[in-house]
Amino acid sequence: QVQLAESGGGLVQVGGSLRLSCVASGSIFSISSMEWYRQAPGKQRDRVATITSGGATNYADSVKGRFTISRDNAKNTVYLQMNSLKPEDTAVYYCRTVAASGATAPLRQYWGQGTQVTVSS
Repeated sequence: QVQLAESGGGLVQVGGSLRLSCVASGSIFSISSMEWYRQAPGKQRDRVATITSGGATNYADSVKGRFTISRDNAKNTVYLQMNSLKPEDTAVYYCRTVAASGATAPLRQYWGQGTQVTVSS
């Protein structure tokens, strides 16, 4: 099993910055993509950013130019640097990864518990 633990959320004013972290732990053989999603109250969970094992990145249009995803493979950690935050960025942010827990284990997706980000005006 793989566990994900997010941290770094909080309350920030419009235009401010936050850096989220997500650490993967447990029985990890390999990690493929790592992603950040977010879910605002009453809305569906949407993908925010993706980073592949090779470091290629992809962003939702709503965060391009403001958010940066990165990863430290040695630490099994993915980060989300969020700048120029807006009230519409308020949501619970979730980490998701696709990983294998053993050499012959299939790739599975795993989710973290989420961390709240609130942007106040």
